[in-house]
Amino acid sequence: MHSGEIIIKETKKEFKSGFIAVIGRPNVGKSTLVNSVVGQKVAAVSNKPNTTRNRIKGIYNTKNCQMIFLDTPGIERARGKLQKSMVQASMISIDEADIIIMVVDATRPFTRGDRDIIENITKPVVLVLNKIDKIIKHELLPVIERAKGFGEKISEIIPVSATKSDGLEELKSVIESRLPDGARYFPDDIYTDQPEKFLCAEIIREKIFNLTKEEIPYKTAVMVEEFNENSEKGIIRIAATVLVERKSHKGIVIGKQGEMLKTVGSQARVEIESILATKIYLELWVKVKEKWTENESLIREIGYLN
Repeated sequence: MHSGEIIIKETKKEFKSGFIAVIGRPNVGKSTLVNSVVGQKVAAVSNKPNTTRNRIKGIYNTKNCQMIFLDTPGIERARGKLQKSMVQASMISIDEADIIIMVVDATRPFTRGDRDIIENITKPVVLVLNKIDKIIKHELLPVIERAKGFGEKISEIIPVSATKSDGLEELKSVIESRLPDGARYFPDDIYTDQPEKFLCAEIIREKIFNLTKEEIPYKTAVMVEEFNENSEKGIIRIAATVLVERKSHKGIVIGKQGEMLKTVGSQARVEIESILATKIYLELWVKVKEKWTENESLIREIGYLN
């Protein structure tokens, strides 16, 4: 070394990665939160509860970290095999997660269901108070004070509006600070590990949720039977079956002169084309499968049970 020469060694910044379970009661905005943080649609969204039926991975990448979000079904008292499989998916995610985010609806905070979830989790929770755009600012402070009453169970409280993307940068910053050192689990150019067929089925099911009423959404499932790409014509042909439990449900999903099913197909096609960035031909069929929500093998085949 020459006299006065200074050698600067570049230190490689550590990479962080981990799994973040997003949990909470039904209809508190978990899927909307995951979609907003990831910046892409990875899960179906509806204003009806129990839209998410299995855990869905959404991946957010930066230069220094990879956040793998596990969007989970709403946790509630399970009735029937389908609901039990949904709660099971949430419990598995909690066990496997490095970080737990619990989402609470700030407009209806700390119901008995919220309290039961918090009290039964053994890991510290990052509490996200969602839907703050729907309350007056001075109403938020008492909610935060009530959250502090859970003591060490809550490690951080972050108010957000998932629909308006308010508070999400703070949330991502908190998550990154808590992630363990780790490898990049997925390539940095993907935002979900779900296959395209699954995303298509979720979008179709979302439209049924949003367009039908009462029990119909909860008694339907979507199975993509065909997904064929014709590179010469630049089109993907998708054939999907909508499962329902009763003949009366079939009539409602199809609608008068097929109008309901046409609307479902039209709305789904537009969104799928946007995601896949190509033209698609979408064909929908409705099939009655009595008591499918109690058929464990069928629930597993659809993908709602691991």
